[in-house]
Amino acid sequence: MTSLPSNKLVGAATGIEVFQDPLAIQRLYANLVQSARMEILLLLPTTSAFLREEKIGIIKSLNNAAMRGVTVKVLTPTEDKIAPTMEAVFHNTGSNVKLRRIRQKSAVNASNDPRTKILIIDRKEYMVAELKDDSKETFVEAVRLAIYSATQSTVKSYITLFESLWDQADLYDQLEAHDKMQREFINIAAHELRTPIQPIIGIIDLLEFGFENGNKETRITRDQIDLLVRNARRLERLAKDILEVSRIESNSLKLKKERFDINEKIRNIIGDFAHLSEVHEKLELQSKTGEPLFVEADKTRIFEVISNLIRNGIKFTEEGTIIVKAEKKGFNIQVDVTDTGVGIDPEIMPRLFTKFATKSDQGTGLGLFVSRKIVEAHGGKIWARNNWDGKGATFSFTLPLDYPKHEFNLIIQP
Repeated sequence: MTSLPSNKLVGAATGIEVFQDPLAIQRLYANLVQSARMEILLLLPTTSAFLREEKIGIIKSLNNAAMRGVTVKVLTPTEDKIAPTMEAVFHNTGSNVKLRRIRQKSAVNASNDPRTKILIIDRKEYMVAELKDDSKETFVEAVRLAIYSATQSTVKSYITLFESLWDQADLYDQLEAHDKMQREFINIAAHELRTPIQPIIGIIDLLEFGFENGNKETRITRDQIDLLVRNARRLERLAKDILEVSRIESNSLKLKKERFDINEKIRNIIGDFAHLSEVHEKLELQSKTGEPLFVEADKTRIFEVISNLIRNGIKFTEEGTIIVKAEKKGFNIQVDVTDTGVGIDPEIMPRLFTKFATKSDQGTGLGLFVSRKIVEAHGGKIWARNNWDGKGATFSFTLPLDYPKHEFNLIIQP
């Protein structure tokens, strides 16, 4: 048991000790944190409490405990001005410190909330401190009394309370993240829908104007036709991406697998892209394919993945080449799509294959997310890197190689 300060009231029948001297409470608090060997659970009731703890060295002690391998979990309300401070004091502790936010009510409604902090050490002992005035700047002025106990029944009760609040905070964070994602999706989808719709409506208005002015054979130019086709296809891709995301998130993505040559598929895709208006004169598409390499996969879905990666390269390559190749790597086929564009922004790299991860003004970022889910559904992996020469990026994915039965038997025989 931790060595306790004096000036305490002992409840012999319950095993609970009550401290009313603020200085004794402060010493008890510090001793408990420093004594931790495995785990510290700390619930702070207010942002002011965090600032006071920092002044008396408790936050530094938590940091030190984490550095020596103690798991530290802190539940606390946060404000914009407090969050950076929290991140700064714990930035070298790795995964040993976990912070979760308590949702604070408005200042008016929160004024009558209980002001109680809970500290649990190694799941063996706890301290509960009650505040008398949260507006005070020092710990001694703010605290009223503290209760200490190492009785297992009461320790377990406080552990259950802390873990319940911890899980609730986690659930709230998830709901908040989901709500934010939905708002982002609506904003991005609305922008992406409006962009191709406007030129289509513009040309339709031009035709309508001609008919209204008595022109029975109002004509449009080849460029205008190309504009209509390009934006109609953009709308089609967006609708397809949204539908695919919906299928993925409802776990209803179905694969219709068949055996086919991935090299032949790559050549066909390059041929299809060569005729699209989005491939400009300064950009060359190439395929580097050799002998047949067979996979058992959903041909339509794999077409979608390779097309998404090529289209992604086109968006970020003003001139140069995009090269698609496939090669055998052990029991897998690896497909590489290499461009000579601007490369991947370091800010985007960690979340590259998540929804809405894009810095392009011509996309939602859904294509790479959908591609990752399709590849993973086939048992493969997908990744990306900036090229070593500093020119462009390479997106790669793997699929299991499909050997004919007689060849597979030869492979596994000793």
